[in-house]
Amino acid sequence: MPKGCLMVRAVLAEAEDRPRFDHWYKTEHLPQAQEAFGAQRAWRCWSRTAPGVHFAFYEFASLAEAEGLAGSAALAGLVAEFDRVWAGRVTRSREILEFAA
Repeated sequence: MPKGCLMVRAVLAEAEDRPRFDHWYKTEHLPQAQEAFGAQRAWRCWSRTAPGVHFAFYEFASLAEAEGLAGSAALAGLVAEFDRVWAGRVTRSREILEFAA
């Protein structure tokens, strides 16, 4: 059974938000999301091509676990908290990825 991954792409509207966003995501959001999702591991990256673009990855033992996040209470709660803190300043999209050998 292939592993799965949730990838969240966030685009900051203003460059001056980056230090605050970086700190918040690192110290609050990423650990909370990893725990709420039950992800095996979580990590994040900043794009070098587009400096205002941030990626977060949450790895799961199976693709089914990653796909099961859609419509979950865990995802809804984290989305609500993200929107409360960053509404109008950060847009994001999500994708479920299947690990390939």
